[in-house]
Amino acid sequence: MSTIESVTKRMEDTLDAVRREFGTVRTGKATPALLDTVRVEAYGSSMPLNQVATISIPEGSLIVVQPFDKSLAPEIEKGIMQADLGLNPANDGNVIRVPVPSLNEERRREMVRLLSKMAEEGRVSIRHARREANDEIKAKTKEGDLSDDEGRRQLDEVQRLTDRYIEKIDQLMEAKEEEIMTV
Repeated sequence: MSTIESVTKRMEDTLDAVRREFGTVRTGKATPALLDTVRVEAYGSSMPLNQVATISIPEGSLIVVQPFDKSLAPEIEKGIMQADLGLNPANDGNVIRVPVPSLNEERRREMVRLLSKMAEEGRVSIRHARREANDEIKAKTKEGDLSDDEGRRQLDEVQRLTDRYIEKIDQLMEAKEEEIMTV
């Protein structure tokens, strides 16, 4: 695999990770991704919620969690409470209903700050991939594996990739920020 292919893959992986992280941020709308971080004590081990229950969104502000095994309902409720998402599940024995309250202005701004931090971590990861690729290209040029012109062309290509992926992260950030700030 060439340096350009490997750096492109790393940057794409970073973008996917940022997308997943953004999905876990509460926007005031119910989404199954809100519960991605929830772990449930089941069958003697800690398991992700989506492996012990079905998660559905019957309406915009409600998440319904239906356990595969009804005896796990109290553990699922406990897991949602311990995940510190600011959600209060209601367990009726068969299903767990999780109302998603709308966010107040202060909480929205807090979420935007959290998003900014996540986006910056993504940008740093992209720049880190760029630095490693540049070092690799420079080493190959120095060893004579690449001509000077080819080395410069690849360095320019890595910079173009970096700019493109940072722009994609910024676009994700803008869209998510707009979604959060919309009342």
